[in-house]
Amino acid sequence: MEVHLYIQNNQIVYEPVVNGSITWETHRSGQPGKCSFSIIPDSKLIIEEGNAVRLDVAGKPVFFGFVFERSWSSDGIVKVTVYDQLRYLKNKDSYNYSNLTAGQIIQTIAGDFNLQTGILADTGQPLSRNEKDSTLFDIILNALDLTMIYTGKIYVLYDDVGKLTLQNVEDMKLDIMINDKTAQDYDYKISIDSDTYNQIKVYYDNSDTKKRETYMAKNTENINKWGVLQLNESIDKGADGQKIAETYLKIHNQPSKSLNIKNAFGDIRVRAGCLIPVFLDIKDMQLKNYLLIDSVTHKIDEGIHTMDLKLRGAGING
Repeated sequence: MEVHLYIQNNQIVYEPVVNGSITWETHRSGQPGKCSFSIIPDSKLIIEEGNAVRLDVAGKPVFFGFVFERSWSSDGIVKVTVYDQLRYLKNKDSYNYSNLTAGQIIQTIAGDFNLQTGILADTGQPLSRNEKDSTLFDIILNALDLTMIYTGKIYVLYDDVGKLTLQNVEDMKLDIMINDKTAQDYDYKISIDSDTYNQIKVYYDNSDTKKRETYMAKNTENINKWGVLQLNESIDKGADGQKIAETYLKIHNQPSKSLNIKNAFGDIRVRAGCLIPVFLDIKDMQLKNYLLIDSVTHKIDEGIHTMDLKLRGAGING
């Protein structure tokens, strides 16, 4: 497997000698894509923060980002951390928008912060919100959450080799099977300690009546089993509070189940947000479903390519 790493400083493009493995990781929401590697320094190699980095695998560009961090060890080896454009969504700002789809919101933010965009799927769901002093990530993720509530569809924002891209997960299915032959090890966990709620309360403060409008949904059976696990969240005026509460309850009123696949055979097409077929017998369940990739870390070392996956869906939801 042919692997090339390029770093551009002004008009000079370097192809440094990599020491050890290259890792590339992506997350479905809230974190930028990250590429990490160590290089052997020489007198001609001059790199700085902000330099552009591209990773090519088997003749195809798979990652594009910018140097954010360098560190040195006693032997002189330089460890470099590179993030894609999503890193700039950690910036904070305020947006008050009306009748915009998630894709249009992303396009607006990209224009304001000089970010490049690619294909932005039309969700068909107009939204109106007032976001104050929030990270750009949170502004976009709030829009995607509301889109899921109103349409039932999950959309994923990612950086596709230097272009912000929005896609429906149903359009991101892969034909790479995970089974007991391709996955060397796994870790399966069931928990109600995080992201599990059996009582939902959403509200907004009505400036006209000076009262708080509250909407609730709860599951008595699971409250009796687990005690009250409440999610309390504000919503925008005019939103369908009862529908939002009931949708949140449907999503969160269950134990979170996480399946981490370790050291699977690597395939560079795999990124967070993709759907991948999994066939495994695990504890109390037999998996024969497409699962959503919540995060993936690729590791390429001397031509050996493996990947670690965190999965959810079909009963795996944490």
